[in-house]
Amino acid sequence: MTHPGEQFYPDGVHWDDPIAQGTLPDLLSQAATDYGARPALEFRDRPITYAELEALVEATGAAFLRAGYGKDTSVALFLGNTPDHPVNFFGALKAGARIVHLSPLDGEIALSHKLTDSGARVLVTSNLSALLPTALKFLERGLIDRLIVCEDDHWGKIGTPQTPLPANSAIVTFEQFVDGAVKPARWPQVTADDVALLQYTGGTTGLPKGAMLTHGNLTSAVSIYDVWGRPGRAKRGDVIERVICVLPLFHIFALTVVLLSSLRRGNLISLHQRFDVEAVMRDIEVKRATYFPGVPTMWIAIAALPDLDKRDFSSLTAIGSGGAPLPVEVASLFERKVGMKLKSGWGMTETCSPGTGHPQEGPDKPGSIGLMLPGIELDVVALDNPTRVLPPGEVGEIRIKGPNVTRGYWNKPKETAESFADGRFLTGDIGYMDGDGYFYLVDRKKDMIISGGFNVYPQMIEQAIYTHPAVHEVIVIGIPDDYRGEAAKAFVKLRPGAQPFTIEELRAFLTGKLGKHELPVAVEFVEELPRTPVGKLSRHELRRQHSPSPTVQSEQQKPATGDR
Repeated sequence: MTHPGEQFYPDGVHWDDPIAQGTLPDLLSQAATDYGARPALEFRDRPITYAELEALVEATGAAFLRAGYGKDTSVALFLGNTPDHPVNFFGALKAGARIVHLSPLDGEIALSHKLTDSGARVLVTSNLSALLPTALKFLERGLIDRLIVCEDDHWGKIGTPQTPLPANSAIVTFEQFVDGAVKPARWPQVTADDVALLQYTGGTTGLPKGAMLTHGNLTSAVSIYDVWGRPGRAKRGDVIERVICVLPLFHIFALTVVLLSSLRRGNLISLHQRFDVEAVMRDIEVKRATYFPGVPTMWIAIAALPDLDKRDFSSLTAIGSGGAPLPVEVASLFERKVGMKLKSGWGMTETCSPGTGHPQEGPDKPGSIGLMLPGIELDVVALDNPTRVLPPGEVGEIRIKGPNVTRGYWNKPKETAESFADGRFLTGDIGYMDGDGYFYLVDRKKDMIISGGFNVYPQMIEQAIYTHPAVHEVIVIGIPDDYRGEAAKAFVKLRPGAQPFTIEELRAFLTGKLGKHELPVAVEFVEELPRTPVGKLSRHELRRQHSPSPTVQSEQQKPATGDR
């Protein structure tokens, strides 16, 4: 068998099943045709049907065309999780433009770079005080020519702080922008090969790079998930799934796994502006949500509910974790108390999300990210030679090939060339494949610590520390070490009521779980750990802000042959 993991695929699913490609405007138009009267979105308890969403998108697309933002132009979206996002996302695509996602949690330097690099001269934002002041700065600095402002109260008043619009001919409200726009006799021709989205990534070692994701990349990503989940949907019959969307829509995980995939299948997306444990539980227990995809920090928060074993999760037919490695201990605790298996898949911005997944039935392999999904090829190559493929069990860099994989980075030919070997994308993730075709992540290549000549992987240390009963969250980074060159330090957020412990106590706890060269030499207790815009714990940000603190507990530094 060419792909050993295929033996564990769901019944009727094969690795070489056809993967469909098309365009995103066609995806939405077909959904509106198929599911017109069904609710597509629910926001602040207000439903929006597929037909209503398509009408809003067409009016917005016509307005973008009227304003001159069609083929070969970039439209930047600086929006949170409201219906304004899909309306403007699909509207600009309908006009033939490219989308540029800006994260509301990014700093001004990164945001300014994305605007300049992408060539976007128009920005769509909201009058929320968390967004508009920053957008106004871009206009003042000449980074954009036009600012379109969506008014948050349009979707219902909830008292969120808003900023009034200054008098400026370059600023227009969304209602003014679309007013009177007439649908064209023929929409601009959009093909599967056209770039639909510049999704910026890779800012941990410099300025972010814009991954060029085509309509074909994104629709094939949806098709891959469609093929993979087909048997499960067949069992459930023609049930309208209620999908919880807390993940930010400007992130590739939510865009593909929630928005695009749900619209393709006629599901209802329950849209949340932010993650709140009790709001999510209300969606599950009261509104009977059927699917909740989250990132590990969300599952850690849910697993920490004091009455977790008494909460009603019975409506959920599927749950999943992505965006970052899921601590094995959190998955184990959730299964013990709730009786549901919480498994973690893998993907990345450059793959439009899909990479690996777990079949509903199959071997129980704690810590695995699953099997390569249909149509996707993964292998593992030597860290010092990206063309030398390694056998099962050996650790190296994971490569990927598939119809969902980016063609490269916008305006970055050198970085694009360096990111591929033998036509396969080098992910920067270090891991291995076992004999059954299941993949495991060890760490990110750039996060690896070289300690005393040994490769040390922070993620493996974090997984072990998560088994400590006092630990709520942890990040491990490398710090300078006179003896080893580098050594591991743990930053720990304790569970409520838990007491700090010494580095000696932590090392004693971890002995046997980790090799001697992997044991951390320092531990620091913090109130909060930094996060990325999607809510993942951020090792990069912790490195950036780290400075010595009197709360550090450090191991006595001395040469010792037994510590090698």
